[in-house]
Amino acid sequence: MAESCWARAASASWRYNEVSRGDRFARSRRDRASVNDLKRKTIVGFVQLICLLGILLFLPAWTLDYWQAWLYLFVFGASTAVISVYLWNKDPQLLERRINAGPTAEKETSQKVIQAIAAIAFAGVMVVPALDRRFAWSHVPVPIVIAGDVLVALGFLIIFVVFRENTFTAAIIEVADDQKVISTGPYAIVRHPMYSGGLIMLFGTPLALGSWWGLLMFIALALAIVWRLRDEEKFLSINLPGYSEYRHQVRYRLVPLVF
Repeated sequence: MAESCWARAASASWRYNEVSRGDRFARSRRDRASVNDLKRKTIVGFVQLICLLGILLFLPAWTLDYWQAWLYLFVFGASTAVISVYLWNKDPQLLERRINAGPTAEKETSQKVIQAIAAIAFAGVMVVPALDRRFAWSHVPVPIVIAGDVLVALGFLIIFVVFRENTFTAAIIEVADDQKVISTGPYAIVRHPMYSGGLIMLFGTPLALGSWWGLLMFIALALAIVWRLRDEEKFLSINLPGYSEYRHQVRYRLVPLVF
């Protein structure tokens, strides 16, 4: 009788262990598949972005003899790659949030419109300098071009610091289930430090591409970003507990003592 009970217990334990191992194996396979899918999306997205930038720069310029564009592509691509590799290793959830981007990914109708306008203006920041190169509308001294590339790298550096501080910086306007207000690091200085870094990068872009006229498209893009962050703040004040208090705690949105 005792031996029979022991045998049944041993059999049940064996079946439980087998099921448990099977569950762990299945979860492990799902996790690996998810990681591989994220890697694929990251690599494909990066290649598509660089190819798109190349088209926007060299096709309107109608020449590959455009050293400012080649240098800009290197700075932009290297900065994007470094940030992507870091998130790949340290914060894959944030990387996944950043991949899901663009007007179609937005949930709010107002943000769909804003993102569409911003996308057109972003393309203009590339196309106008390329046309400037083709038709020689303006001449930007080499030191200013180099300074523009430095601003691009600086903007990406600020964005990188923001990503390290806040894992909830999704590419679309949303509130995660476990999201909380971040008020440390760059968020203690301005409420939207990622946009601040982005604006520095975008301001440097026409200069790095050797164009004064491209700054007109930067102004249009900057207005779209301000429109976006104002709409974002309304959304967060309603949907993210503590954000209204944070707005009173940190007064400035983008530039300390200015705005």
